[in-house]
Amino acid sequence: MKNLSVNLQPYYFLIPALVLLGTFLFLPLIFTFYYAFTDYYLLNPSERQFVGLDNFKQIFNDPVLLASLRNISLFVLLIIPIQIGTALGLALLVNKKRKGNIFIKVAFFSPVVMSLVVISVLWLYLLNPSDGLINSMLQYVGIEPQPFLTSPNQALVTIVIVSAWQGAGYQMLIFLAGLQNISSDVYEASIIDGATKWQTFFKITLPLLKPTSTLILFTTLIAAFKLFIQPMIMTQGGPLNATMTPLYYIYQTGFTDRLVGYVSAITVIFAIIIAIVSYVQRKFFSEEEM
Repeated sequence: MKNLSVNLQPYYFLIPALVLLGTFLFLPLIFTFYYAFTDYYLLNPSERQFVGLDNFKQIFNDPVLLASLRNISLFVLLIIPIQIGTALGLALLVNKKRKGNIFIKVAFFSPVVMSLVVISVLWLYLLNPSDGLINSMLQYVGIEPQPFLTSPNQALVTIVIVSAWQGAGYQMLIFLAGLQNISSDVYEASIIDGATKWQTFFKITLPLLKPTSTLILFTTLIAAFKLFIQPMIMTQGGPLNATMTPLYYIYQTGFTDRLVGYVSAITVIFAIIIAIVSYVQRKFFSEEEM
């Protein structure tokens, strides 16, 4: 038999990556799951005790957490059609050769590369109910000033619009790449067959953009569930918890209230919810492609 020797040297290069993954991913996951069953208080870590499922029982009786879950569900339902629809419209606009395309691309992609904190502060001034630019423009056309972020009924919708404005430029470029990959021969054949613009859009463009649309839908969904900076900077979760999100509530509970045990249980539940939503979405699209 031949003496087979394995060269282990290439695997040594994996050690730094494995150490980083273990330190910043796997160990935190293990500790989070462990702390979820304890009453760990950050300022008194030595006296933590095992409490079983008490933290998980408390979750279902926590009105602020339940409100945050409702808010993030509504945010996801609103942001996906608004942001993706805006991105597709912009991509269709700049896909044709016309003057000003470069300006449109730069103008709508610029918010993507800007800090979310800077954007949130900027819109906070623009949406000021007393002397903000938006209300000044509304008054100029005869519309009464709106409360926007200070109204429980308008705050979340306002954050949806700001978030869609900030993120649509990124999806625009992805849609634009998908549109440019569609062969012009297909459109020429549809014109010869007498198809209208709407028929071409619904029968050719949208079906051929399905892989691109699926990618954008996945990334937008994941980003929507991670909503954190906008409510933290613009509303602090208010008014009346109208813009409280799970991630912001996790931050408040863990770093302000220092209830590590309880916040670990919330994190576990929230991770399970995201995993279920991602699985259902992936299963739905995979069955459609069969």
